[in-house]
Amino acid sequence: MFPIERIRNFSVVAHIDHGKSTLSDRLIQETGGLSAREMKEQVLDNMELERERGITIKAQTVRLSYKAADGLDYVLNLIDTPGHVDFAYEVSRSLAACEGSLLVVDASQGVEAQTLANVYQAIDNGHEIVPVLNKIDLPAADVERVRAQIEDVIGLDASDAVLASGKTGLGIKDVLEAIVTRLPPPKGDPDAPLKALLVDAWYDAYLGVVVLVRVMDGVLRPGQQIRLMQTGASYRVERLGVFRPANTPVEALGPGEIGYFTAAIKEVADAAVGDTLTDERRPTSQPLAGFREVQPVVFCGLFPVDAAQFEDLRAAVGRLRLNDASFTFEMETSAALGFGFRCGFLGLLHLEIVQERLAREFNLDLIATSPSVVYKITLTNGEVMELHNPADMPDPVKIEHIEEPWIKATIFTPDEYLGSVIKLCQDRRGEQRELSYVGSRAMVVYDLPLNEVVFDFYDRLKSISKGYASFDYAIEGYRQGDLVKMSILVNGEPVDALSMLVHRQRAEMRGRGMVEKMKDLIPPHLFQIPIQAAIGGKVIARETVRALRKDVTAKCYGGDASRKRKLLDKQKEGKKRMRQFGKVEIPQEAFIAALKMDAD
Repeated sequence: MFPIERIRNFSVVAHIDHGKSTLSDRLIQETGGLSAREMKEQVLDNMELERERGITIKAQTVRLSYKAADGLDYVLNLIDTPGHVDFAYEVSRSLAACEGSLLVVDASQGVEAQTLANVYQAIDNGHEIVPVLNKIDLPAADVERVRAQIEDVIGLDASDAVLASGKTGLGIKDVLEAIVTRLPPPKGDPDAPLKALLVDAWYDAYLGVVVLVRVMDGVLRPGQQIRLMQTGASYRVERLGVFRPANTPVEALGPGEIGYFTAAIKEVADAAVGDTLTDERRPTSQPLAGFREVQPVVFCGLFPVDAAQFEDLRAAVGRLRLNDASFTFEMETSAALGFGFRCGFLGLLHLEIVQERLAREFNLDLIATSPSVVYKITLTNGEVMELHNPADMPDPVKIEHIEEPWIKATIFTPDEYLGSVIKLCQDRRGEQRELSYVGSRAMVVYDLPLNEVVFDFYDRLKSISKGYASFDYAIEGYRQGDLVKMSILVNGEPVDALSMLVHRQRAEMRGRGMVEKMKDLIPPHLFQIPIQAAIGGKVIARETVRALRKDVTAKCYGGDASRKRKLLDKQKEGKKRMRQFGKVEIPQEAFIAALKMDAD
């Protein structure tokens, strides 16, 4: 065990792409955590997808040893956090395990939407914050402007901000000294009953469930019998260690230390993140506050293109759930797409990452239905139900009203794109809260309905601002809305996989776009196929796929005109009969393209 006054627990928070992971690499290198031969870029991002996209998805922890300028040895526990809004729950868990944060701001880009969101989370957790201006080696870096921005927008004193470059290693010594001198040591009593916070848990094929803990009071040792206070389950600690970044076994973890243990826990779900861990024989009286339960906000159906792959998909989602407690799924069937799963995600990037992992790691070809959010429906008998799938909507006669989730969106944009950004928000039924300026950039805060954001809002925002706008959101709550279920009918038959809930004002536009797209996607049959968008019994848009026409008069050479007429009338009768009994084949590509169209 290490003296508590020489331990520093800190996390690195910043907007996407401001250089958190690169700065963490330099800190590990500077303190000798890895040799030059073992060093690689984004050393803490161990998922292939994280390296490829250059983003952090899972928060990672590493323990560093540092000899400070005062000649004393210190232990630094660093937690590298994701910057993307979909993984904000990872950030909140990491912050609860630390006493301080390094606020990394790109010296050329300045303060962005996620910078604000993450720094406010750190302040809410009572953190001491050290501003670090990264990328000062760039020609576009403007240190004084960014210092002023941090003071104006966040209200932090940035006069003694540390100047550094994660790429070249410039100023890394200053960052380490600032951590030691400006961040507070943890508090805790080694003689009190054991009290530790479960920060994270993941599944390892060899060790079973590995649990990351931050010890608050008491001491954790191998062989100790422990209890999880939320679930009441009891386990015996098998192995105990820390990440340096390689797994290193230790004899004990004392107050203020962060490490991992294994204890023959079978499922990640059994180790609820935010739970309090205590000694079975000498338990603590009061559990820690923990975290709020993570709630999925976007739902979509995942179906295998080949129905024979359903069992493979079932096994794959089960395995992914082991490592990602925020991903939920339940089985569902669709008349058009067969068997699949209704899955819940924290946002569109989360959905995309899970879909890509299923395709890569498990070799699955999948169709995803259009994403939808969770609606609250109040029925006429006073009962309130949650609706995850528009196809399950009850009869409109039984509905009193429908409520939809709203978000508070914060957008930073250069001044010249402000008009386009405001128009986009107004088109999506947004309500403006505030508009202010930070230097030459505008900060717009809007209330927006989440179902208008989940489809393509972020893509549209990036395209109208040429990639310069940054966007962050937080769920605000539910509001009543004039929402209707729009069904797509092909040859008079509703296609459940394409039904969606839309606002009444936008229903016609959405319906028209959908049927026009479907018209081009469904191949012609021997009879006409009407494609309709309908609300209840009222058709709001229609397109017709023209029939394939076989030339029945091809063999008629000359002769009486009535012979041709007779053959054409016979064909007409046949088509009428076929129109009544004919079944329309909708190819899988049509579904994929129609659902993608929703994002166009």
